[in-house]
Amino acid sequence: MQFVILFLPLFAIWYFLVIMPQQRQRKKTQEMLANLKTGDRVLTTGGIYGTVTGFREEIVQLQVASQVRIDVARSAITGLQNTDGSVQGAGGSDSGKRDGAAKGKN
Repeated sequence: MQFVILFLPLFAIWYFLVIMPQQRQRKKTQEMLANLKTGDRVLTTGGIYGTVTGFREEIVQLQVASQVRIDVARSAITGLQNTDGSVQGAGGSDSGKRDGAAKGKN
């Protein structure tokens, strides 16, 4: 009985601090990937920026330079690039701030 009394609050804390935020993050990522459209500027997990030019099932075709197109898995896309150049990730964090800070150090 003592075990249950100790375990219940620990599970509640674990749920609110770990499980629930992870579920929100996954939902935002799935929504972002489902709402991709041709012409969106995206960032991949490999750090490649490109413009979406086409779709095939779970593959997205990106144009990364003039006459250079690559196929990437839809799940490899981590964020959309805003019109001001910053990247809005699926989790809502603005990773463009991090990139800007790194550029300033060079």
